[in-house]
Amino acid sequence: MRLLRTLSGLTIAAVCLAGCGGAGGSADPAATPKFVDPAAQSSTTESAATSAAPAPSVPASPSAAASAKAKPTPSASESTKAASVKYVFPVDASNVDWSNTHSKYPATDIFVNCGEDFVATTSGTVLEISLTDRYVEGNPDGPNNGGLSVSIEGDDGVRYYGSHLSRVQSGIKPGVRVKGGQLLGKTGKTGNSSGVCHLHYGISPPCAKTGDWKVRRGVVWPYTYLASWRKGGQKSPVATVATWAKENDCKA
Repeated sequence: MRLLRTLSGLTIAAVCLAGCGGAGGSADPAATPKFVDPAAQSSTTESAATSAAPAPSVPASPSAAASAKAKPTPSASESTKAASVKYVFPVDASNVDWSNTHSKYPATDIFVNCGEDFVATTSGTVLEISLTDRYVEGNPDGPNNGGLSVSIEGDDGVRYYGSHLSRVQSGIKPGVRVKGGQLLGKTGKTGNSSGVCHLHYGISPPCAKTGDWKVRRGVVWPYTYLASWRKGGQKSPVATVATWAKENDCKA
């Protein structure tokens, strides 16, 4: 019964929450998060991927073969980065829910009880932390919206950001190396959280590394990656993040 009440509370909170960001960004999702069963979404994605048959092999002409050799694989560096790291789900808790939409820009709100472990998505280096909740309700959107927060640059070259924390773990500070799954802080409801316990989670290129809060809060939709990591998968955002950075010149 306690688990049912918790799940019910999380669902009500999700419906009431309008999103923890603000204006800006390049996406146009619904203002209210719409929940999809993570297992179902992940199964559908993986099924589609495994059922796709490779194209039949056709012998290439000598000129075509020469042309193919002359062109390097454009995603080679991204593939190398993705293969060199291991990913974990950013909240170490059994009772979680997250949305496949977010208010006004790409990110995800992971709904979870206050005080759960927020952990490093992968190995990397801490970029920024916020130890003080300076958010004032009614103020324009800005870097204080996240309350207490931590961002890291993964060894895959991608930035991972979590905010609305109740506290940042002792010893976590800019420049510190972390391992995948290492404790970064505890979930909470600081900043512009609408008073609901959850983790705002954003994926982005490191761009300016610090201070670029519009990019840091999220520019790539995290849902499918979270669905993979939750099941122990290793779906990588490296290529998608690199494409966004090239197409948008790191401007959100």
